Amino acid sequence: MSTATSASALGTPAPVLSFSPVVLSVPGRPVDLRLRVSAPATGTGLPVILLSHGHGPSNHLSSLNGYAPLADFWAAHGFVVLQPTHLTSRTLSHLVADAPGAPDFWRSRAEDMTHILDRLDVIERSVPQLAGRIDPSKVGLAGHSLGGFTAALLLGAGLTDPDTGTVVHLVEPRIKAGVLLAAPGRGGEVLNGPMAEQWPIIGAVDFSTMTAPALVVAGDKDDSRHFTDMGPDWHADPYTLAPGPKTLLTLFGAEHGLGGIAGYDAAETTDENPARVTALAELTAAYLHTQFHPGAPTWQTASEALTTGPDAVGRVESK
Repeated sequence: MSTATSASALGTPAPVLSFSPVVLSVPGRPVDLRLRVSAPATGTGLPVILLSHGHGPSNHLSSLNGYAPLADFWAAHGFVVLQPTHLTSRTLSHLVADAPGAPDFWRSRAEDMTHILDRLDVIERSVPQLAGRIDPSKVGLAGHSLGGFTAALLLGAGLTDPDTGTVVHLVEPRIKAGVLLAAPGRGGEVLNGPMAEQWPIIGAVDFSTMTAPALVVAGDKDDSRHFTDMGPDWHADPYTLAPGPKTLLTLFGAEHGLGGIAGYDAAETTDENPARVTALAELTAAYLHTQFHPGAPTWQTASEALTTGPDAVGRVESK
């Protein structure tokens, strides 16, 4: 695997400040919204990345305590990373099992991000040494697995509410760009795995209205047979079925954990590969940096270093 990095394009990493929990009271939510905030120790005008966790088998990685390999890297390279604990988290299952919206909480997960953006000033003041350092006009969103589903909705994808049959749009215009990591794909006849009946909401998404810029990341070994027999291409659907501008990063040899992004040394990772995780952290940071600084060569530099030549970690295509 390539040892080339985009560090020169992203600059020297800074020490990271991590603060949790920041607690937001949300009317009607069965429990308070708790989040972790990670930020570089220095710098101003910092862009924001909202990070939506997935729904894996661990108790705590699907919460504000997960995804450190990404959150730490992003924060060290100039982003403020905000990680909420969604109601789908196993840490809350004993409290919200019978709450409206269970078990998928698809609407609540998206609304969590809107609540955070509504109170970004409160969050900024709650974290020591962060006040006045955030640029609220530069907001990105990343989500893994079920978090990628949440990200798609916030980036403009429509959804047919299975309870009412009506089409719902939860697009959040304050989010300027997104990163979908191993996100679910289309519904219809291809959603034919044993989990499809338990999670019908997965097949209810219409990517044709997801117009915001996004980087879709899919592993070429991510074969989610519990949902579909379509194979790894299913996870490329948010790119294939959505309008541009979109970029698809296909990671070679990657399964659903994309090398282990959900946590350091997570035993549940079926394809543990620290080098892949580092490359993915660099590529996603570079993509969002260029989205927030149009014309900056960060993405081009990173993608050329990491996705070309015999040691490429993956391939890139855009539309």
